[in-house]
Amino acid sequence: MAEEHKKGLNADLVWDDLMNCCRSEGVCGQCQQENCTIGYAKQCIKNYRKEPRKEVPEGAEHVPTTDFKLFDEAELEIAIAHILKECKDCKEDHTEECIINVVRNCYEVGLLGDVQPYSGSALQYLMYLQNNYPEKSLHIAELYRQQTQA
Repeated sequence: MAEEHKKGLNADLVWDDLMNCCRSEGVCGQCQQENCTIGYAKQCIKNYRKEPRKEVPEGAEHVPTTDFKLFDEAELEIAIAHILKECKDCKEDHTEECIINVVRNCYEVGLLGDVQPYSGSALQYLMYLQNNYPEKSLHIAELYRQQTQA
């Protein structure tokens, strides 16, 4: 049986970020649902709201990595900073199927083009982004810093 997050997950914050990132049917034409990175993350959060579980079974495997839609980069950067704040910094207990990890993977595909490695530490992740995506990492790190000081 999947376990609940110890501190919970602010599903409302994540949902708001997903809605801000969603291109909507007005732009996309027809919603691609789970074939879209944002649509897939939205489905994961809908399921989480029904039954709050820490892991999405095979969630990381189903992230649509071939969704090449262009999303608003600023909204994705905000969303990544927020989801990092939700991360429990589980380090060695990190799992790829964690709902927070799966949602972050969806944001990464939209912003960076692919899923990025994550070791269970927001700080190590920010350092990784700084080394590999310096322009984007500055904004994400600043937004994250603001979140942790609030």
